[in-house]
Amino acid sequence: MTGRLSAAVLLLGLTLACHRTPAPATPAPPPPPPSSARTHIDALRTRVNDLLADPAVAAGTWGVSVRSLSTHEPLVEVNAHRLLTPASTLKTITLAVTADQLGWDHAFETRVVSTGTISNGVLYGDLVVIGSGDPSFDDWDGTASAVFGSWAMRLRELGVTMIGGRIIGDDRVFSGDGYGAGWMWDDMAESYSAPASGLQFNQGTAQIVVSPGASVGAPAVLTFTPPFARVTVVNRAATVASGDATRVVAKPQAGAPGTIVSGTVATDAVPQKRNVAVANPTLYYATALYESLQGRGIQVTGGPVDVDDLPNPPAIASATPLLVHRSPALPSLADTLMKLSQNLYAETFLRTLGRQQGEQGTASAGIAVVKRVLDGWGVSTQELVMADGSGLSRYNLVTPALVVSVLEHVYADDRLRAPYVASLPIAGQAGTLAARMKGTAAEGRVQAKTGSFTNARAIAGFVRTADGEVLAFDIMANNYGVPAAEVDRVTDAVVIALAEFRR
Repeated sequence: MTGRLSAAVLLLGLTLACHRTPAPATPAPPPPPPSSARTHIDALRTRVNDLLADPAVAAGTWGVSVRSLSTHEPLVEVNAHRLLTPASTLKTITLAVTADQLGWDHAFETRVVSTGTISNGVLYGDLVVIGSGDPSFDDWDGTASAVFGSWAMRLRELGVTMIGGRIIGDDRVFSGDGYGAGWMWDDMAESYSAPASGLQFNQGTAQIVVSPGASVGAPAVLTFTPPFARVTVVNRAATVASGDATRVVAKPQAGAPGTIVSGTVATDAVPQKRNVAVANPTLYYATALYESLQGRGIQVTGGPVDVDDLPNPPAIASATPLLVHRSPALPSLADTLMKLSQNLYAETFLRTLGRQQGEQGTASAGIAVVKRVLDGWGVSTQELVMADGSGLSRYNLVTPALVVSVLEHVYADDRLRAPYVASLPIAGQAGTLAARMKGTAAEGRVQAKTGSFTNARAIAGFVRTADGEVLAFDIMANNYGVPAAEVDRVTDAVVIALAEFRR
């Protein structure tokens, strides 16, 4: 991470000596700028207002807040104090408070304990995996296989070739179902809606692989990656003739658990892959470990179990500690959170705040921590309605001015600034902004978090102007009835105008 952090800091000129202590969230009004500068600011405001008046997008609701981080002067304000739906730009707030409260050196720890003794190669008891919410335990990149392999090796060093009990997944660091309030039912099969849990494997995601059946008219063939993923599926996909259209859709069942796979697959089509959420992440994790140990020659007689399904869970306090795994530290996790807009990471962070700084590992406890911290920063939480940590909920509401106040605080705090800014997508270069604003004044000079779902799009972050001045900005568009590309076109034009601004 060191090289990436240094590059990001250099990119935006973030080492301002005057910012050794956090700036107040509501600073005293700055002195009036010189008349020439005022002329340029007025021209910027006119340019932004003209862009938002574009007939293609004018019917929507726009909110804009732009603030200088050197003078703390508001440069542009359009509905800056109106509550709007932020989508994934809410993650800017979740990460800011997480970094402040947990510290950038925070890592998630997963422990393995046994409830029995080892004799003659047999562990007489259960193997219990106790999670703390590590969201990075993936096998897509081989991480999980490597960790599970090291665990199997350690068990063999202890003389274990058979586990006479069960693999129990203990997720009780968090409570509740892991979903956010206000998440839409027709998103629930999507991988971005995976529930948060104390134990998480493959970001709560599995793949359904849809292949043509043996003949035209036959049902499509469904397989899973990984093959042990427990996903309830109704197969309504059919095989069609060679050359016919292949269209596969995976959607949740209304009022029932599971996913409906529908559509058509041509006999000559390549297998179609659809990522879906796994409803029980704890059992998913325990099953992955069970399969891994079995595959490495350690027999497990009792199978995988979710601790929540046991009427009499084992006593963990008296169990024998065997293994410990620590996740990468928070800067690495923040990079995934922000550049990939990974909802599961945000929900994990929010519940971790609730667990470590509040009352319990729930979203509501985490939200209480966020509001308490923002109040301590002098940021008025009257301009924030928070329902989850990721921004997926349509219950979330925030003003552009509040988001900019949070960004301003982070930028002014030497402890928070560099890893935070480094985690953000870069216009024209990296993350969710990699394909946007290429070849413009904004490319490489804007680091910002995007947000999007139906009828809500947003972007919030930092931009270095043509004069080298760093601005914090937030732009939100809600309630529009045009293609999202039109909203992005106007939004990008506003950001480019900020990058081109000169005093």
